[in-house]
Amino acid sequence: MPQLPGTDLTVSDLCLGGNVFGWTADEATSFALLDRFVDAVPSRLSPFVDTAEMYGNGVSEQILGRWMAERGLRDRMVVATKASPGEKEHPLSAPEIRAAAERSLRNLQVDTIDLYYAHYDDETTPLEETLTAFDELVRAGKVRYVGASNYSAKRLTEALETSQRLGVARYVALQPHYNLMEREAYEGELRDVVATYGLGAVPYFGLAKGFLTGKYRAGEQIDSPRAKGASHYVGDKGDRVLAALAEVAGAHGVTGAAVALRWLADQPTVTAPIASGRSVEQLADLLPMQDLVLTDDELRRLTDASA
Repeated sequence: MPQLPGTDLTVSDLCLGGNVFGWTADEATSFALLDRFVDAVPSRLSPFVDTAEMYGNGVSEQILGRWMAERGLRDRMVVATKASPGEKEHPLSAPEIRAAAERSLRNLQVDTIDLYYAHYDDETTPLEETLTAFDELVRAGKVRYVGASNYSAKRLTEALETSQRLGVARYVALQPHYNLMEREAYEGELRDVVATYGLGAVPYFGLAKGFLTGKYRAGEQIDSPRAKGASHYVGDKGDRVLAALAEVAGAHGVTGAAVALRWLADQPTVTAPIASGRSVEQLADLLPMQDLVLTDDELRRLTDASA
């Protein structure tokens, strides 16, 4: 039962990525994806959905907001969104954070954002200003908890120490780029910081831009907006990882994508990986990760294949 450390947020094993809402999934499809996702999450857990103000320039948030309002499910959900840079000169300045939060609250049709991230670091703004602005949102009841995305180990440490010194709300979560094909950047100093300070990691690109679904292979042309990014992983390492995924998936009667997400969810410090699908069928391939139990030998096999 995943719980974001330092919070009362008990969330689903999978965090549904809202980046597709209004992009590769129109509103009707997005509603169907959300319906399917919520149906698959045990009632003891809160379905965890991630979006950002920059996804479709607010369209993703708006679709999620309309769905929650129509279904009357706001109280069951854990909703995460982000203050994104866009064209802002100082995206994490106090005025920009306040304005971004108000836009997201309107788009989502909610009074409170459960988890509000700094989407990218902003070294043009003092950490004291950024963290004080986030704290003001928490104190005002507009945000429950705050997190960071795409921060380096050094800057994350500085931010956490600054919060402690100022006595303001601190980051409880980190969104890193982390999956079976992208391990080096997280498994080291950054993971150590997350562990030392008791944060929860919520990795994005959990399926390596779709590569870990197994449909992107050398010589094959796939009609997908992610095809170019996924093709980056084609090669010997990719072949090893896909072969290991197929073997483990076959033993459990699930997809390789579900196995890849389960491996990620089982890694130290990870609370829930983020993944999305542009159709209900694609999402259905991922959902078995929630009940999947991998043996130590299977986890080791996947880890070794991706080394």
